[in-house]
Amino acid sequence: MRRSGEHFRVCPPLQSYSSGSPAIEAGEQSRRYGLRDGASQAVTQGSGEQFLSAFALLMHASPLQLGILSALPQLIGTVAQLASVKLLRWFPDRKSLIHTGTVGQALSWIPILVCPLLFPQWGPWLIIAGAAAYFSCNHFTTPTWTSFITDQLDQHERGVYFARRAQIVAAISFGSLCAAGGLLSLWQHQATAWIGFAMIFAVAGTARVFSAVALHPIQDVHHFESRSVHGGFRAFLAQTSRSFRRFLLFSSLMHLAVLIAGPYFVLYMLRDLHFSYLGYGGWLAAGILGQLLTLQAWGRFGDRFGNKALLSITGFTVPFLPMLYLISTNAAYMMGVNFLGGVTWAGLALGLQNYVFDAVKPEDRAKAVAVNSTVNAIGWSCGALLGSWLIAILPSGAELSQLSIPLASNLPLVFFLSGVLRLAVAASLLGQFHEARAVEQAPFSRLLVEIPLLKTMARLAANPLSRLSK
Repeated sequence: MRRSGEHFRVCPPLQSYSSGSPAIEAGEQSRRYGLRDGASQAVTQGSGEQFLSAFALLMHASPLQLGILSALPQLIGTVAQLASVKLLRWFPDRKSLIHTGTVGQALSWIPILVCPLLFPQWGPWLIIAGAAAYFSCNHFTTPTWTSFITDQLDQHERGVYFARRAQIVAAISFGSLCAAGGLLSLWQHQATAWIGFAMIFAVAGTARVFSAVALHPIQDVHHFESRSVHGGFRAFLAQTSRSFRRFLLFSSLMHLAVLIAGPYFVLYMLRDLHFSYLGYGGWLAAGILGQLLTLQAWGRFGDRFGNKALLSITGFTVPFLPMLYLISTNAAYMMGVNFLGGVTWAGLALGLQNYVFDAVKPEDRAKAVAVNSTVNAIGWSCGALLGSWLIAILPSGAELSQLSIPLASNLPLVFFLSGVLRLAVAASLLGQFHEARAVEQAPFSRLLVEIPLLKTMARLAANPLSRLSK
């Protein structure tokens, strides 16, 4: 580790690479493709993935079915992810594997929409099956795609690059969410409400087709065989550091704690609070806006101070977010809470992703991503099912001594318990693993000053007149 005050070298911006070498030109092409793929994925997320639970509710899904919709596709997708890593042994053409998975994602939107409409009595279960196919194709590409892109990046520019990509995803997702929510609202109270879902799911599938087309001119010039590729997953875990294994435990348990609440916000908004699709889309969009405004700053923070510092800051913030839903059901207030959630999750998700890239050798990244996704999917699934069980057993109100807290349902209590468990995970495990690369050292008070938005507000408070005059 470097001493306080020393700075690591930051590579030039992505657009400044020269184009004299074919390898560098291919690298530029790959990086641009990564951004275009992010834009395509954003449209699919904003107009498709984010409204899968709402479509399931239209088909009269129960809380248990919503939990399974969140849990089962992730578990099945993990199997596809592990299989894709194995396939690299015998079929080391990363571009073809990515193309196959991307086309599969596009085609999966057809059964997701059509089958529940043809057989409405089995609607929620057919949506779950279609989502499982979609996320299997999605997960199938993840390790290969990650290995493909990170081969083009220096270790000290990953934070900025992936933050830039995530910012593109957030910006386009924000627009897609608003547009999709408004479109769905046109049919919300009609028997033909499925028409809105047909339109947004068609857009979601078409976007993935564009991503597959964008991949065609790319050359995979950096892939290489390594003896570590031929080792099994158990051997890989045995060879990794104790710090990395503890990170995996933290990531898995944090996913478990988060998913106790995550799948059921749609139930709370649409069933209990009677939000319109537009209102629900606005709540989702507020979180995306929080990400959009802070992703680049979080990326610079992680590159400068390390992803462990990034995880420490956000890991102790995210537990308090679901607890805030006990206070009010006002739509503007809830959008504000989700905006703060977007700010926090932008940093936490970026730290969880980039820590994996830093902690293993380049030739092991595809395998590391698959293992990380596996433990996260296990935590994700257990959390979603635990949440559905809590919904079934918790009372619909809370009493503290003589104080009775009226609630629209028992879901805010589920959210509160999710926050408590998140706090326990952060307190017990964040100190058990360390930063994986050399970064600038700084005291905790300095890190707090560098937090996105807080840093801007602190500068404004310190010298508001000079800021306003610019």
